[in-house]
Amino acid sequence: MSSARCKQLSDFVYAEARALDECRYEDWLHLFASDGVYWMPLEPGQTDPVLVTSLMYEDLFLLTLRVRRLSGERTYSQKPMSRCHHLLQRPCVDDVDEKAGRFTVTTAFHYVETRRDEQQLYAGWARYELCLEQDELRIKCKRVDLVNCDAAFGNIQLLM
Repeated sequence: MSSARCKQLSDFVYAEARALDECRYEDWLHLFASDGVYWMPLEPGQTDPVLVTSLMYEDLFLLTLRVRRLSGERTYSQKPMSRCHHLLQRPCVDDVDEKAGRFTVTTAFHYVETRRDEQQLYAGWARYELCLEQDELRIKCKRVDLVNCDAAFGNIQLLM
């Protein structure tokens, strides 16, 4: 793999987190492939997002609804809006298939979500299965594994 491709993949992961931190949710949605999914398992090492309950398993349609809810005028649970911040470890490129245009990148993260006087801290790993669509990188699957995924959580308002 070329160093240019490695940099492109790392830059993509950083740009994705920045879009979320800056509340640019429409831009973030455009990073997904047409059949892309966002998955947050409920169990450590979970392998099935469909037959086993997950914290989140959303396709592009459901992600679009979530984004529209966040910016809706009648979304009183977001007045004032929640804010977030990602702190990422340098992304590691795990797998490259240039011929098929498929790449896997993983990064460890700390994530803070805040609204009014409440602040939540989460830690985990994000695994990106990326693909090329019309020569642009897109997210085929973003898997967010929380360190304490099997804990009892309150409402997670935003996207990690």
